[in-house]
Amino acid sequence: MGDEVILLNFWLSPYGMRVRIALEEKGIKYESREEDLSNKSSLLLQMNAVHKKIPVLIHNGKPVCESLIIVEYIDEVWNDQSPLLPSDPYQRNQARFWANYVDTKMYEIALKFWRTEGEEKEAAKEEFSECLELFEEQLGDKPYFGGDNLGLVDVVLVPLICYFYVYNLYGNFINENKFPKIIAWAKRCTQKESVSKCFPEVQRVKEFISQKKKNLNSE
Repeated sequence: MGDEVILLNFWLSPYGMRVRIALEEKGIKYESREEDLSNKSSLLLQMNAVHKKIPVLIHNGKPVCESLIIVEYIDEVWNDQSPLLPSDPYQRNQARFWANYVDTKMYEIALKFWRTEGEEKEAAKEEFSECLELFEEQLGDKPYFGGDNLGLVDVVLVPLICYFYVYNLYGNFINENKFPKIIAWAKRCTQKESVSKCFPEVQRVKEFISQKKKNLNSE
């Protein structure tokens, strides 16, 4: 009997996407179960009784919650293929630092951008650009943040960047002339099957976002 791996997820969640990318990159067979976030399943409420959020990875009946923790768990358990974290302790620490930075800083700014208008929105866009400058420096001339192969920082960051770049929901939000390395990196990532197959179809995303905006405007 092999491992039973179930992912409780919502198709548009960037947090769920990073877990899927990690699973695909390592070639792990898993069952993805779609959650209705307005009517959460009893399994989700049972497996993540504290936060009641997706994604949740259920490995042989045991739940692992929080996407960053899940990705590291996947890397530790299936450590014989496509390692996401470097073996060197210092480099491993640095990867965790920048992955945490994406979670605690960049997602917060992105949410601010999505939820505000006018000056607040412009300020958030400027803050996001400052973060991208840091990541341009960190990437340097490497193909991936993980070096020659996809690593933890790549897996954590690429869903967020691709929301702006692949789906182009906000026009030229990421200036290609200003951030050539990040754009080249995003293209490189999305050419990998383990990444591209985890992103929903562009039209489906745009229709969902458009409907959300209509609902907000009618309230």
